[in-house]
Amino acid sequence: MELKNLIKLAWKALLLNKKRAMLTMLGIIIGISSVVLMVSLGQSSTIFIKNQFSGMGTNLIIISNVRKDVMGVMVGTENMKNMKLKDVEAIRKRARNISMISPCVTGMDQIVYGSHNYPGVMMGGNVDYLKIGNYTIAKGRSFSIQEEETAAKVCMLGQTVINTLFPNGENPVGKEVRFGKIPMTVIGVIAEKGKNMTGDDYDDIIIAPYTTVQKRLLNIDYIHMIMASATSEETVETALAEVETIMQQMHKIKPDGDADFEVVSLKAALAMLDTIMAVLSAFLVTIAAISLIVGGIGIMNIMYVTVTERTREIGLRRSLGAKNKDILRQFLFESAMLSLTGGIIGILAGLALSALILFMLDMGFMISLVAVAVSFAVCATIGIFFGWYPAKKAAALDPITALRYE
Repeated sequence: MELKNLIKLAWKALLLNKKRAMLTMLGIIIGISSVVLMVSLGQSSTIFIKNQFSGMGTNLIIISNVRKDVMGVMVGTENMKNMKLKDVEAIRKRARNISMISPCVTGMDQIVYGSHNYPGVMMGGNVDYLKIGNYTIAKGRSFSIQEEETAAKVCMLGQTVINTLFPNGENPVGKEVRFGKIPMTVIGVIAEKGKNMTGDDYDDIIIAPYTTVQKRLLNIDYIHMIMASATSEETVETALAEVETIMQQMHKIKPDGDADFEVVSLKAALAMLDTIMAVLSAFLVTIAAISLIVGGIGIMNIMYVTVTERTREIGLRRSLGAKNKDILRQFLFESAMLSLTGGIIGILAGLALSALILFMLDMGFMISLVAVAVSFAVCATIGIFFGWYPAKKAAALDPITALRYE
């Protein structure tokens, strides 16, 4: 029998029982749409998160304090005074796979310009801080080594801060603002970076020399954090090991002792993200596979019913010269058509749902062609596999017995 005739017969059979066909396809639709939805959301969110991380620099390494239990009280990292400038210098001199490093201190207070004020967070770093954090200057300039050494009262503002302090579009470069009680001159505007995946605003930032924040604002002799950049993405793991060893020596931490610091990298965070997404996707796809199996069983059941209902038709076709293989192909094709139609609806539903969700989350939509192709293959396989036994039963019917069937 020609393919064209098989398609016509299969399609006509589906249209004769639209409701039954739709209910039968429901399991396939749910399963396939779930697979497409999960794969699309997983890939799109992974790419989105990686782009967010890449905005901070994939070579980034962060050395921070670890919360400690002091006499039964957990001490917050902001109150710990164990990290010093000598740690920065030791890493700078001894770590061969570190290209840039900066001490970091953070201060929070109201920043005021004229009648406008804003609850600002001032990040203090050295001249390498902007390069390490992947920040660029849109207007003006960054601070110099001399300004860093003299704790100059200069700063650079992010766009969110500028929008509040200078709502009329005034150029902030050269203007004097007040951070707490300290007057500071704006020397630069930081280029916009937008928000990250959790909604944190990269542009809600004020950057100044770490000496200015440390001495003039906070009056402390320690630092809150260290940011460094590995020489390349390939040397990140080696750089992490170097930094960890140096910090253990500087803080006199024994090999089996509890460190008062932790060293992390964005590359390690991305690797962990890939692992988490792979496990989550495998779990969700497994659930979707169960739905597909249930849908396949539904197809098998309905094909058995169809064969029973069309017994006389089968006998008539056999009496007119149809061979066993013709009957087998017809019912196999009907089963595959039923499964593929449900698969197409499921793919479209999955893509529409993922596009809607990603649009609401303000994330880029990515169509996984592999997932679509695999979904088609799975649907065809389910249709043939679960339709085989009913089709074989139909092909094995005795023509005379079939014609006498009531």
